Amino acid sequence: MTHPAPEPAGEDLLRRLAPQVLGALLRRYGHFDAAEDAVQEALLAAARQWPEEGRPRNPRGWLIRVASRRLTDQLRSEDARRRREETAAALTPRDEFVAPPPGEGRAPAEDDTLTLLFLCCRADLPAAGRIALTLRAVGGLTTAEIARALLVPEATMAQRISRAKRRIKTSPSPFGTPAGTADREQEQEQKQERERERERAARLADVLHVLYLIFNEGYTATSGRELQRADLATEAIRLTRAVHALLPDDGEVAGLLALMLLTDARRAARTGPDGSLVPLAEQDRTRWDRDAIAEGVALVSDALTRTPLGPYQLRAAIAAVHDESASDEDTDWAEILALYEVLIRLVPGPVERLGHAVAVAMVHGPRRALDLLAALDDDDHLAGHHRLEAVRAHLLEMAGDRAAARDAYAKAAGLTLSTPERRYLQSRAARTAE
Repeated sequence: MTHPAPEPAGEDLLRRLAPQVLGALLRRYGHFDAAEDAVQEALLAAARQWPEEGRPRNPRGWLIRVASRRLTDQLRSEDARRRREETAAALTPRDEFVAPPPGEGRAPAEDDTLTLLFLCCRADLPAAGRIALTLRAVGGLTTAEIARALLVPEATMAQRISRAKRRIKTSPSPFGTPAGTADREQEQEQKQERERERERAARLADVLHVLYLIFNEGYTATSGRELQRADLATEAIRLTRAVHALLPDDGEVAGLLALMLLTDARRAARTGPDGSLVPLAEQDRTRWDRDAIAEGVALVSDALTRTPLGPYQLRAAIAAVHDESASDEDTDWAEILALYEVLIRLVPGPVERLGHAVAVAMVHGPRRALDLLAALDDDDHLAGHHRLEAVRAHLLEMAGDRAAARDAYAKAAGLTLSTPERRYLQSRAARTAE
């Protein structure tokens, strides 16, 4: 079912509460598809009623109550109406529906979002499906946004999400959590314990990947009139902090949080007064958030010294080199290149190889980097993506081939769905034509 987006008034709050409400419904009722529709209807009801009637004292409880009513209306038959209503009421904690008195009440409600994050990343779903489903449920991204974030066709992504939902619907225990400590103590077989460890590691890897994708969509929106969606980036950082609090000794969790903080620290300098894109080399670094940079550097430095090396730590280390440079000219590109060399050995993905090519250009010159880009032309994930053409244009401009650079900038501008990126690329194409 497709629903229009909520009204702008209170949109940030509704976006933040949506996964919490969905998590509460799934924990209580299951039925992913029906629960998702019920939550959307509750959000629409809030968008209509709250501006006129005022925001309730407990917005989360209000949404859970309305969504629960919608869901039970869908699930119950006429013969079971009274029984299911009584069951739903019995299963619903009173403080979910009623605002607690000042100074009292339950712990902060973020737990449902974190629970939903881990529950969607279940081991019996294909990796691509669980990542897509989690982006939909936790990140609130549309199918088109998820497809662009994962560099796959929208139709393919729609099929993945549908298959994941069908798999959940037919599962005998769709939202069971991994075995707890007591179960592990009773389980003596080492093979079973190793399998559980692999499952937990795989689930955590998916959780981190989803959070990374949500952050990236917030930091640079793949479509629309605004370059950034600060609410998404902020939510991704909040959730990653929650995961870090649960797993403080995990180096990759710390690395991802550091990467987000170091990247988001530049947010204020990334756009001009008119909303236009300002590239990293031209940003006013006095506008960068030094507290976020200090926290990010401390996190990644600690992780690198005491935990196994991982991709998020390497990405954070690259971001730290940029953030600690006084100017673009002072950037230690040789160190960045060395970090990318290690990163592409661990994760030889197209995005990582693009970043590596830029670092090669800054150290060894654009021609060698252009040869590396030629190897990416046949990559299915990057085919028809503006990012490849934008990097190519930049390298061609560095090499002095202005005509080819202009054509590449123009091609990249035609491929992006982001208005600020399109305008920036068009301006670069116009400049190289002068």
